[in-house]
Amino acid sequence: MEMVNLKINGIPVTVEKGSTILDAARKTGIEIPTLCFMKDINEIGACRICIVEANEGRGFRIVTSCVYPVSEGMEVLTNTEKIQKYRKTTLELILSVHDKKCLSCPRSTNCELQKLCRDYGVDDSQFEGEKPVYEKDLSTPHLVRDNNKCILCRRCVATCENQYVSVIGANDRGMDTSIGQPFNLPLNSTPCISCGQCTVVCPTGALTERDDTQKVWDAIADPDKYVVVQTAPSIRATIGECFGMPIGTNVEGKMVAALRRIGFDKVFDTDFGADLTIIEEANELVERIKNNGTLPMITSCSPGWVKFCEFYYPELLAHLSSCKSPQQMTGAVIKTYYAEKMGLDPKNIVVVSIMPCTAKKFEIGRDDQSAAGVPDVDIALTTREAAKMFDRLGLNFASLPEEEFDNPLGDDTGAAVIFGATGGVMEAAVRTANAWLNGATEPLELNEVRGTMGLKQATVNLGGTDIKVAVASGAAAAKVVMDKLKAGNPDGWTFIEIMGCPGGCVNGGGQPIQPQYVRDTVDLKAIRAKALYDQDKAMELRMSHESPMIKKIYEEWYDGFGGHKAHHDLHTSYTPREKYKN
Repeated sequence: MEMVNLKINGIPVTVEKGSTILDAARKTGIEIPTLCFMKDINEIGACRICIVEANEGRGFRIVTSCVYPVSEGMEVLTNTEKIQKYRKTTLELILSVHDKKCLSCPRSTNCELQKLCRDYGVDDSQFEGEKPVYEKDLSTPHLVRDNNKCILCRRCVATCENQYVSVIGANDRGMDTSIGQPFNLPLNSTPCISCGQCTVVCPTGALTERDDTQKVWDAIADPDKYVVVQTAPSIRATIGECFGMPIGTNVEGKMVAALRRIGFDKVFDTDFGADLTIIEEANELVERIKNNGTLPMITSCSPGWVKFCEFYYPELLAHLSSCKSPQQMTGAVIKTYYAEKMGLDPKNIVVVSIMPCTAKKFEIGRDDQSAAGVPDVDIALTTREAAKMFDRLGLNFASLPEEEFDNPLGDDTGAAVIFGATGGVMEAAVRTANAWLNGATEPLELNEVRGTMGLKQATVNLGGTDIKVAVASGAAAAKVVMDKLKAGNPDGWTFIEIMGCPGGCVNGGGQPIQPQYVRDTVDLKAIRAKALYDQDKAMELRMSHESPMIKKIYEEWYDGFGGHKAHHDLHTSYTPREKYKN
């Protein structure tokens, strides 16, 4: 491999040929500021914040470090007086058309533009002129677009394209340029899958999740409402980041304590619903195999993926498992089984979920998600919204004690915990299938489907038959899988797990926002997932069917596995969707 030697601020560095100045600077521990750059996704050199002075033997000249390749003997200066002046001017130009209502902005103190302005001493703009004013796009239940805060970095556009959705792009030209949907349609008139990946890469407050926290405060304040909360498997491995804890810190006990202090009547674990999902999916898969049903069967835990299939592959909807997601199953059990046991009217129960995913806000409003005749889940919050509630209450999160989930729906297994990582659903399902069909007593660790690759495959022997399985995460990888199914399933898959977000729920669109330089240099997906796998390994029960509460609810409420009542409460339906509508 050919290497290149250069100096950055007088420091010698050796990097691979083809590296950029930005790559080389990071290797020396120097972080050149950027606004538009996303490694391997949005390398366009548009914002001009990353400019440096480079000398290749012809004198120093200004270049954009994120796209400019290094050369042998190059000298680079990253922070000269001239560079600082130019960056400051660029920031002032950006601010000249920016809505500077920082105090009320959801991204205040976690805004990349705000940080750069603070670093370079910019608190206003010397430039005055026409300032465009945009109406907010409030058309969807999951997202708010405020182009008054957009800096045209195009990170969201690149991310949406990377997800094989591409419903947003640049409209008009020059000073009239804005990011939006084709023909300026509202977002809910496009095939947006609600994944929210655009919100975690936006450097400002132009794209944020729909804030539903006030609905929760109002419900808790209502004496006639019984308000319960459930938390998804991945939240315990991510919410600590909102409070300065290291990435991948498992804060399950502190999270439970914080939720209890908000005032919820009960704090339950969506892991319980994940264990339910495994039982229901296993039964459904066996039934499909026995009765020549549609194969391969594809998991339905990710509402972003389900919506993707409804929009882009409606002819293949029969492959989706009819199982509700763990969020919806948990809500259904709360408003049926738990309501009856506690003597509660389901209409007076408010189920709040804390989810890694903005698509969950869309999912709670889907048809056929009302086991008790009322919505299974009433309010879905992201990880970020939960952290916002903790802040509003004045909690010192790091100093909270470790507390446990409430019973009976706080029961879980290691199989449920790993649902938060790509491949976790598949591994959990195979563990139970391996126990049922092969008589295994120890949990199988399916390492072939672990990791952050977009598409993974494995072969598992179940009951004397080799079963081929696949795992895909991110809509682009889902497209690869679905195109293969349209071509006749040449790989011979029987069971497929698909998650809408790359890396699965640990990298969901509602997870804590990290600066782009962190996203470029740290494998967030792998570190967060490790926290879940570590918890799984330390647990006594690691297979869904071993859960005492799962056994009890099937005996007491569902009349055994595969019963009609379970199908009524825990399964749903899908419908083809029109891609564009006026």
